[in-house]
Amino acid sequence: MRARVGQRVPVVVQSRGRRRRGARVLWVGAEAFVTCGVVLLLLVAHQLWWTNQQARAVARQQVSALEREWGMSPPAPSSPVPSPVPSVVGTAEPSAAASPGEGDGGGRERGGDPSGPAAGPAPRDPVPDSSAAFAVLRIPRIGLTAPVAHGVSKRSVLDKGYVGHYPGTAGPGRTGNFALAGHRNTHGEPFRYVNRLVKGDEISVRTRDATYTYRVDQILARTVPRDVGVIRAVPRSLVRPSYGYDAPGAYLTLTTCTPEFSSAYRLVVWARLMSVGAPVRG
Repeated sequence: MRARVGQRVPVVVQSRGRRRRGARVLWVGAEAFVTCGVVLLLLVAHQLWWTNQQARAVARQQVSALEREWGMSPPAPSSPVPSPVPSVVGTAEPSAAASPGEGDGGGRERGGDPSGPAAGPAPRDPVPDSSAAFAVLRIPRIGLTAPVAHGVSKRSVLDKGYVGHYPGTAGPGRTGNFALAGHRNTHGEPFRYVNRLVKGDEISVRTRDATYTYRVDQILARTVPRDVGVIRAVPRSLVRPSYGYDAPGAYLTLTTCTPEFSSAYRLVVWARLMSVGAPVRG
């Protein structure tokens, strides 16, 4: 049937409703985007700030507790015990594995002091199966004071802001390699600035029995995580053999991740025992 001349044909207009639905979709998407951004920022703040605050508080309390205990009780008698042979660490956790790299020139100096300082009480090896803190590490150059605990477990040691002692390596002051690991970032980040250490810097380790003073000797700026040679009794990099030692001595090794906010490589600092002092009683 033909429409009459002049008759209007009704037209349904839906553009306004479509615009409203589109606006709602955009609004919901924007809200979701903002919410995700806020949650992400909170997670970053928790990881980079809050974990540091928590871990540092726990570490400070542990240092105070240790020094208070040592000041109140006399050291237990000790007797010389052969230094244990470090075991090879095959798969260390990212924050704990040894980390060598390009040195600062001091890496090519070899040789150790086989005898080490003769004065001072005979050190005792820490109990290997406990994650309790047994020493206090101080590095004046970077303003670090941190408790040292057994093992390199992230949950029970490193994430608490502690420095971890590699199982199987020598105890402080012993002939061999007293090898330590610590976080570079987050969870107290005790080793955040170990890259600032230079040859000749002093590092002290205090225990119930004595205070052991080491002096930085070599720095390996980067190596792969599985370079286990850096924590052996006579430390030497398996990746860069020009860094390390040829002779037995009393060594201290610090290992951490590098570069910052990455676990791709490891940074290593080596020091040698210079002196042994009697414990300070409070």
